[in-house]
Amino acid sequence: MGVRRIPAAIAAGVMAMAAVSLAPPLPAAAADTPWLVVSEDGYASFSVPADYVQANAGQVSQVVIEGNFGPSFTWAEFGLSRSGNAWSGVLGPLKPGLYSYQVTGDDTKGLKDPTNATSVASAPLRSTFFVAGDSARLLADAPQGQGGKVETLTYEVKKQERTALVWTPPGYQAKGPKGPGPKEQGPAGPGPKEPGPAGPGPKEPGPKGYPVLYLQSGDRSATDWLDLGRAKQILDNLSIQGSAEPMVVVISDAEGTAGDKDLKDLRKAVGDRYNVLRDPGHQAIAGVGEGGTQALRAALTRPAQFAYAGSFSGLLEDGVAGADPKAINREVKLARLYTGNVTDPAYNATVRLTKALDRAGIRYEFDGVNPDAGANWNAWQENLIDFVPRLFHDVSDHGPSAGHGPLKGEFHPPAAGTTPTPFLSEDGFVTFETTTDFTDAQHVTVWANVAPGGSWLRLPMSREGDRWRTTVGPLDPWFYYYRLIVDRVAVKDASNPTKVTSEPAWSTFLVPGERSRLLSDVPAGQGGKVESLTYHSNVANQDRTALVWTPPGYDPDRAEPYPVFFLQHGSGQSYTDWVEMGRAKQILDHQFLDGDLVPMVVVMGNGNVSNFNKELLENIVPAARAHYNISDDPSQQALAGLSMGGGQTIGVLKAYPGRFAYIAAFSAGFGSGAGVDVAAINSGTKLFRVYVGDVTDFVYPSFMAGLTTMNDLGVHYEFDGITPGPHGWDVWQKNLIDLAPRLFKR
Repeated sequence: MGVRRIPAAIAAGVMAMAAVSLAPPLPAAAADTPWLVVSEDGYASFSVPADYVQANAGQVSQVVIEGNFGPSFTWAEFGLSRSGNAWSGVLGPLKPGLYSYQVTGDDTKGLKDPTNATSVASAPLRSTFFVAGDSARLLADAPQGQGGKVETLTYEVKKQERTALVWTPPGYQAKGPKGPGPKEQGPAGPGPKEPGPAGPGPKEPGPKGYPVLYLQSGDRSATDWLDLGRAKQILDNLSIQGSAEPMVVVISDAEGTAGDKDLKDLRKAVGDRYNVLRDPGHQAIAGVGEGGTQALRAALTRPAQFAYAGSFSGLLEDGVAGADPKAINREVKLARLYTGNVTDPAYNATVRLTKALDRAGIRYEFDGVNPDAGANWNAWQENLIDFVPRLFHDVSDHGPSAGHGPLKGEFHPPAAGTTPTPFLSEDGFVTFETTTDFTDAQHVTVWANVAPGGSWLRLPMSREGDRWRTTVGPLDPWFYYYRLIVDRVAVKDASNPTKVTSEPAWSTFLVPGERSRLLSDVPAGQGGKVESLTYHSNVANQDRTALVWTPPGYDPDRAEPYPVFFLQHGSGQSYTDWVEMGRAKQILDHQFLDGDLVPMVVVMGNGNVSNFNKELLENIVPAARAHYNISDDPSQQALAGLSMGGGQTIGVLKAYPGRFAYIAAFSAGFGSGAGVDVAAINSGTKLFRVYVGDVTDFVYPSFMAGLTTMNDLGVHYEFDGITPGPHGWDVWQKNLIDLAPRLFKR
């Protein structure tokens, strides 16, 4: 499929490697260095040659990978970084499933990945890749020779030639002699050769022929059911494991209502060409979007035609009036409704439809609200997997799919301009909205840490009147930060009062929940205090500021001085970041109140200096000691930092071993082992603990090299494995949560 798989540890290096320069323009066959490498554990590493982009799209200032990577598999943009002759980035771990993507420069210049042989017929710039896993096993290719076949059927409607795709099951038995057969459709797009699930094997068809499922695409192309819906793989695997009755499935993008001449002529053509049963009890119809509307309307208005109907994100709201409930309940064995979460446009329509069906006394089943997908192929794949095994036989389970929830009434974000943004629902759905300042903008996105592990995605916004809006989710309980990107320019959300001093374009918000409890504010009056400490820097030759957290009940006159923890920021940041972005106050408050924290003073200084060792030991430490009741005993002092601050911390450890008994570095490598006094470090350090993100953290390679160096030197350290996430605050907040309770307890 043009996508190479490598172990995650190797994939980490893609962030630091430049791709081989390709002489543009290149045909696909010549572009043999993959732009995409997918690791076995679901990390997607992209490396797009800058020469190719320039030759085919012109000079660009940014390159993104557009794909279904966002919350609920929504479409989103993953920004790549330019390094040498490549635009590159690593995203993941992605959930098992099918992903589609394209390369886009400067918002409008789209490119097909020439190194990926997969394609999407309805969207020529897109490619696909498959992330294997147990939850997606029915989406994997069936073993060679064990699946069904997909053919193209040509038929006429009002003297106009049309086509449909027809899947016949394994072992399909054609009816008697016939004219020239249908053309065989090529594969929908290769996936990994992963065996289908084990089972009792395909069921044998009845002697009179096969039942038929008409699968409507609505306003989408029928080929999307193969390229994006993985319909062939789903039908193959369900058949092989014996979960579905042998049937013929007809995939159509027929226009008009389900009962019009188009469907009538299609059914006739299928009956003429295939060994199918024609009685209503062996006819089923389903579809996505408008196709789902057509399917359900067919069941409600002509109940004697189809005994089974499925609506996948259908928008039917007007089909109940005038319906004959008795006829429907008598003739229709199954009418099953499916919807995604509140990001699915069909969600509110489904709320209204279920109420109308209930009032009319029409029997139906509801699969429940899919909490993890909206109106997209990832949801409709699941719908097809649930629907097909229910056809043409009796089933005992009529309830919703596992993990699906009830409808909770219609979802309506507040009216435009009525409240600050973002608007946060109780279920973790977030609505972003701009002011009216960007009415002339062409492309507006929200760039936020909403990707797996806290990586950043750009979420497209839609113009609504004189504003731009989008609703995404559900987001897991956690702390989020974002900025607007308006025609490739970073802009602060002026409606959000939060601020980040070192990054003026960022805004923040918290999704509450047990997972984010330590990042939330404690009740008023119960937490510690954060104060500003002004000191003179003889390194920067100016007065500077640090922030100092003191625990609840801090006593400046306590006989025993408090332990002190010096906590440093990273490059491009300052002393304010651990409070504004790292949520240090909230973390420390909660851990103290939970009884997990030794009472201590935490000093967050400004590390943006040419000589950090001197700044720390001659300026920050003495100033803190002069203003706070803290110990000067090395066994009661700790030093840690993130990224640049982690490197500075390790520098202090090497230069002054034993000066701080507790040392920790977040996302920083150990560096060279030259001149390191290993004996002094080991004897003078009670705890040396190191942390790093996963392969999306760009320091991962140097960090792992540092572990080797320390092992070779014999330095004692602790490392409990990666913290899932990138080089960002999601990782560093978790690092502080892990570290702080370990301090001053040995």
